[in-house]
Amino acid sequence: MVRSLALMALAVLSPVAASSQDSDMLVIAHRGASAERPEHTLAAYERAIDQGADYIEPDLVATKDLVLVARHENELSGTTDVATREEFEDRRRDKTIDGRVVAGWFSEDFTLAELRTLRAKERIPTIRPANARFDGLYQVPTLADIVKLVRAKEAETGRRVGIYPELKHPTFLLQNAGIDLVDLLLRDFRALGITASDPVFIQSFEVAPLQRLRTRAPGFRQVLLVEPLGGPADEPSLRYTEMVTPTGLAEVAKYADAVGAYAGMILTDEGEPTSLVADAHAAGLKVHAWTLRIENDFLPMRFRRPGEGGEGCYNKLFAALRKAGVDGVFTDSPKQIVAERKGVVWNGWCAPE
Repeated sequence: MVRSLALMALAVLSPVAASSQDSDMLVIAHRGASAERPEHTLAAYERAIDQGADYIEPDLVATKDLVLVARHENELSGTTDVATREEFEDRRRDKTIDGRVVAGWFSEDFTLAELRTLRAKERIPTIRPANARFDGLYQVPTLADIVKLVRAKEAETGRRVGIYPELKHPTFLLQNAGIDLVDLLLRDFRALGITASDPVFIQSFEVAPLQRLRTRAPGFRQVLLVEPLGGPADEPSLRYTEMVTPTGLAEVAKYADAVGAYAGMILTDEGEPTSLVADAHAAGLKVHAWTLRIENDFLPMRFRRPGEGGEGCYNKLFAALRKAGVDGVFTDSPKQIVAERKGVVWNGWCAPE
């Protein structure tokens, strides 16, 4: 009975202040407001900024003519209409990326002009059918497009907005296509006038790109991404689980300022903190948790509502991450998480246990 009551929503007609407590926890819009618009589109980024996100997160891949563009993967068919375009049928390839065979169409085999003819689509339409209404409306944006949008929104709102780019598969692209994402990123930063004094984090699951960036552009804040299984593609002898021990974190701190950790490494199955945040803080590293999604399908079991689909008890996951002491959280739904940070109760909010 107690647990059933704990899962009941507090029915409210409009947001009201739950408490005066606020937090410095950064809200990082994961691929933009990707729960409401197709991911990595200017529409998703703008919506995230309008909803109060501190940072927007573009995943960066490259075109054949060396332009940085935003896609979650260099394989394009999951998020664009390329598979329906007969003129590009001969571009279909099988590639082994970070030890996994991937079939499809790849950004590095297209020029920017060719890529501009494609249109974005929702990656998970069965979970986010409302997003599919926007299929076909948006182009693939470049990093320059994204920065231009951020600056326009800053001028409109008077609020600073950070960018949090991830370099996707940098070792694969360097070894197999001769494309150096580190060079391209620093080139674009120079051209766009982005400096280390701007609100920027640069993230990667790989070690060497962060080490090179630390040498070449030491002022920028950098983030090593970690997950429960495997290790960096460019360091096959390393395991992420070893890298988040106190000894491993001391090494990470030599080239990074934060770790971006899967939430399941920060919390136990019971929702209690592991030692990761405390150990990272002891090494001088911030911790940003990924990814807080509000849908039942993505939440840990203890934070789901009974039944399938719909929103789960995401506010409980937020509270658990805040209790663990994380410094920021990636989310597909910045509107709700910004409200949580402010202590606002929304319709559907789950009562504490």
